[in-house]
Amino acid sequence: MIKPPWIRSVRRTLLAAGATAALAAGLLTATATTSQAATRQPCDIYAAGGTPCAAAHSTTRALYSTYNGPLYQIKRASDNTTKDIGVLSTGGYADADAQDSFCAGTSCVITVIYDQSGKGNNLTQAPAGGAASGPDNLANAFEAPVTVGGHKAYGVYVAPGTGYRNNNTHGIATGDQPEGMYAIFDGTHFNSGCCFDYGNAETSSHDTGNGHMEAIYFGNNNHWGSGSGNGPWIMADLENGLFSGVNQHLNTGDPTVTNRFLTAIVKGGPNHWAIRGGNAQSGSLSTYYNGVRPNVSGYNPMHKEGAIILGIGGDNSKGAQGTFYEGVMTSGYPSDATENAVQANITAAGYDSGSTSTGSLTPGSRISLQATTAPCCTNDYLRHDDADTKVVISNINSSSSATDKADATWIVRAGLANTSCLSFESANNPGQYLRHFNYQLYLNTDNGGSSVAQDATFCPTTGSSGTGHSFRSVNFPTKYLRHYNFTAYIASNGGTNSWDSTMSWAQDTSWLTTSPWN
Repeated sequence: MIKPPWIRSVRRTLLAAGATAALAAGLLTATATTSQAATRQPCDIYAAGGTPCAAAHSTTRALYSTYNGPLYQIKRASDNTTKDIGVLSTGGYADADAQDSFCAGTSCVITVIYDQSGKGNNLTQAPAGGAASGPDNLANAFEAPVTVGGHKAYGVYVAPGTGYRNNNTHGIATGDQPEGMYAIFDGTHFNSGCCFDYGNAETSSHDTGNGHMEAIYFGNNNHWGSGSGNGPWIMADLENGLFSGVNQHLNTGDPTVTNRFLTAIVKGGPNHWAIRGGNAQSGSLSTYYNGVRPNVSGYNPMHKEGAIILGIGGDNSKGAQGTFYEGVMTSGYPSDATENAVQANITAAGYDSGSTSTGSLTPGSRISLQATTAPCCTNDYLRHDDADTKVVISNINSSSSATDKADATWIVRAGLANTSCLSFESANNPGQYLRHFNYQLYLNTDNGGSSVAQDATFCPTTGSSGTGHSFRSVNFPTKYLRHYNFTAYIASNGGTNSWDSTMSWAQDTSWLTTSPWN
């Protein structure tokens, strides 16, 4: 029997009310200290709101309360063996210890980010495209450590040149069909390159025209659109334009956002789309744009093709950087109420940087490295020089400027080329690492290449002078991190270079790890 329209309308209203009640009930149990399996996860909430997940990706946790499969796959450099990393329990957090154990003594990359929706929309190494050759680089599995609900996990660290894609998807919106998407990003890791995206793109890896994409963009590229301040901004990559609002220009309602963990949302339907965002650690969502499609040919109606990208543009533009922790794409246009419930789940999940201020060499700790050579340098600290990219030592004390203190602060990371060793990331220049080049030390951006990973990895040993620690280069094992004439090098105890001088070598290569100045 065909029901009259008014009956169908009443039925939809009742279902919506029931869904809202169900969302509220689910939120009552969503706290950072409870088991994740005891509460509804983001895709459960979307389904209750009538807009189920068509793709669900995360390297940190399950996005369904019933999910008990793999989150992602890693491959280790020592023998190219792969391993799936799953969850600690159904609906729970990633089993990061399994990654640590599998990759011990070598490096690992993330080869697959599994789709938890059951539709098989996995993300793998992006192929060549219209803007850049390929295949793209794969993310180092250890460059984005976090804790979620007190459990160790790893995000997807996208250095320029890194990218993931699926050009043969199932259930993803095409044409002018409605969809929604959210992603959790590191709001401090970005650049102006094109384009750090997550979302809907061309199935050919080529630019096929206006309106053939609908993806979340994050960064401070202002070539097309922009928001208020200097960025970064959440915008929409709709192809041939990054949009902050109804046109490719300034939308003052789209603010600069720099939350350490950022919830970014883009959703779109027939002649209607929106941008929303918020702090993924606390608080509610804000709406930065909600209105009609851009009044430029090709964007109304849309021509979405249904591929999924992460870290790149639709045509494989891969000059951007950023960090991804989780994200979904939905079937249908989610309501604000549904997204608000998802945001409550995200903030309850308990994302945290995991960094400490203990001055230890534990990955995630913030430290400063103090020289031990007397009498010249015991008040000097290893720092990067703001005048160039060189690494030097200089006097830092309580009266030093905030910039100088920040320049002398490092975040300890698991070694990019060997997880038994360490790498040192600049605390005030995320994504840039202490790295030797022609034996001299510089602060360089990690571009995802193996040479940078090798040059930026150092193995701690007992201090050569018996004090503190010394740091041996992983790819030049006879050379250690040393200051010489107030400049940093990797140096041997004797050799042809002036910085290999045996005089004071043991003291010059011994460092105290102290609490961070910043």
